[in-house]
Amino acid sequence: MDLEKLIKTIIECAYEVRLALGVGFLESVYQKAMVLELKKHQIEAVAEYPINVYYDDTVVGEFRADLLVEECVILELKAVNNLVAAHEVQLVNYLSATHIDNGLLINFGAPKLEIKRKFRQYKK
Repeated sequence: MDLEKLIKTIIECAYEVRLALGVGFLESVYQKAMVLELKKHQIEAVAEYPINVYYDDTVVGEFRADLLVEECVILELKAVNNLVAAHEVQLVNYLSATHIDNGLLINFGAPKLEIKRKFRQYKK
């Protein structure tokens, strides 16, 4: 599956999860539901994907991305009223640390599902 088709399918899965569950659950509930929904579409997703941050060849930080999809898209899931800049920065930092180029920030907690696409490198 090409990248743009994969991104579109991930977004469709997020809408399906939101439609089924609505608002008000913890992030972990949406994470598990996304894994199941992606699996229905034969899309591989790894939950709690480990990310190490290096400085001078030494690990100086350890994080976990909510989902790594098909080894090429990081999903950062939120269940908050409003996304803030720090959520976007967090995703871009994960992209930088993993050298993965594409990410989606998905917020299930707002009145309307929020989805923002982010890139490791700035694109106009």
